[in-house]
Amino acid sequence: MILDPGGLVAWLVVGLIAGALASAVTGNRSGCLGSLILGLVGAFVGGFLFSILGLGGIFGVEAGFVGSIIVAFVGAVILIALGRLIFRL
Repeated sequence: MILDPGGLVAWLVVGLIAGALASAVTGNRSGCLGSLILGLVGAFVGGFLFSILGLGGIFGVEAGFVGSIIVAFVGAVILIALGRLIFRL
């Protein structure tokens, strides 16, 4: 298995941007590392949900960088909402 450093950097940038946007929109204060983790996990959640809804082709690999940020942002907002619902933050 070969690890593409450009792909890893892109994942980190997408995660950081999506997490920071989700934190700003929801008023969540998670810091830089928290935003990065939130965005990365949000990317998985968003990707899963978008594929279930049949929107994977619209916001999938074909959508590129911006589409990835949108999917990760939606997933991160959902994670924040679930966290607040479960833990009453």
